[in-house]
Amino acid sequence: MALLTKKDASLILDPLADNNPITIQVLGICSALAITAELKASVVMAISVIFVLGVGNVVISLMRNVIPSKIRIIVQLIVVATLVIIVDQVLKAFAYELSKTLSVFVGLIITNCIIMGRFEAFALGNGPWKSFLDGIGNALGYGVILIIVGFFRELLGSGTLFGYKVLGDPVNMTGLYSTGYENNGFMIIPPAALIVVGIIIWVQRSRNTALIEDN
Repeated sequence: MALLTKKDASLILDPLADNNPITIQVLGICSALAITAELKASVVMAISVIFVLGVGNVVISLMRNVIPSKIRIIVQLIVVATLVIIVDQVLKAFAYELSKTLSVFVGLIITNCIIMGRFEAFALGNGPWKSFLDGIGNALGYGVILIIVGFFRELLGSGTLFGYKVLGDPVNMTGLYSTGYENNGFMIIPPAALIVVGIIIWVQRSRNTALIEDN
């Protein structure tokens, strides 16, 4: 018997393409604009959201029959806040400099509409296994966009990837000028992220006209 049924697999695969939380549902845009100037920060944020949403969905699903409806939002916030605190402490312990770069944006995972949306729309009405797959799928869809945006912004804006020089030549021996690729400072600022996301949306919808018709 297959571990994943076709329906289970769609919970992971759909958010990666035709139901992506950023490019289709237009959720989680703030962090996509704010922390994608560096690829490393984009990858760490993606991993953090995968952990928080995957585990959080399971916890909410396990508690769904005992959570009073009047306080369900409060319970959801407590669950996600606890998981975010764990992520924040792990980053401070093992990647302190990166945790300073991400600063308040790790804490803002608590208010990420993707997470609260999946808690409310899926985990409260489905079992732990399906909720886990849904959480992982939506977090991966979010993370893929962050990594793509971070890749192009750091590469074109700084000429580096993960901090290592990729484009352009080092300053010549005279120290007067550099040759080769000139960094594009515009790619470092948040509006550049919006442009890259817009290009991704354009490519996605040009390949799947059904997305245009649905809107």
